[in-house]
Amino acid sequence: MKNLKNLGFAIVALMLAMSVAIAGEGDKKAAEKGIQFTEGSWSSLLKKAKKENKLIFLDAYTTWCGPCKQLQKNVFTRDDVAATFNGNFINVKIDMESGEGPSLARRYPIEGYPTLFFINGKGKVVKQLLGYQQPQDLIKAAKSVQKGPAI
Repeated sequence: MKNLKNLGFAIVALMLAMSVAIAGEGDKKAAEKGIQFTEGSWSSLLKKAKKENKLIFLDAYTTWCGPCKQLQKNVFTRDDVAATFNGNFINVKIDMESGEGPSLARRYPIEGYPTLFFINGKGKVVKQLLGYQQPQDLIKAAKSVQKGPAI
């Protein structure tokens, strides 16, 4: 009877582990189908923007920011948003409280989080958005800055 009870616990534990793994894969797939964010030093990202004649889309966020998390979950993962941003911009997410974030926060003053920047290869802000953005508003902003030259 004891072995049967242990077997029952083992089965339940296995099922829980499998459900967590499956949920993690779902999150991973959602992230893969959304905006593709590039990593690198700020100077290398500026060089890339110049070379490719693209604007940098910078998501300036913090780990504690609720609207930042909602943007990541509900907006950046959408196919229509990804179609506008991937290929047209160098997309970057930077935690403004770690790594290069604090120095960038001094360079590009932030009034609140999230702040979304469109920055050219010279480091000049072309457009800045403050706070959570609805998908259609973010797409509209992206299309408005695409019309002019990136550099």
